[in-house]
Amino acid sequence: MSTCTSCGACCACFRVDFSVHELDEMGGSVPGGLAVEVTEHTARLRGTDHSPPRCAALTGKVGQKAVCGIYEWRPSPCREFEEGSDACARARQRHGLPALI
Repeated sequence: MSTCTSCGACCACFRVDFSVHELDEMGGSVPGGLAVEVTEHTARLRGTDHSPPRCAALTGKVGQKAVCGIYEWRPSPCREFEEGSDACARARQRHGLPALI
């Protein structure tokens, strides 16, 4: 199983903006209740603009047993995030976790 399905470091590290067309009420799959409007064209996952950021869909403890509650319906930035990428390594480092090899 992918480390991504239990790590959660990226979900508690980055702001997640995406097109409003990805929201369920606009024909997409992202639950609207988990997003806030940024502009007429952009939405943001709740909690990702907090300090420190933590997506409202994330449950559990980062690095141990973190689970995305909307994994099947997550927005494109989450789908495109690559396990083991430089951004992944930065997110893991911020949470005291080793980079993936």
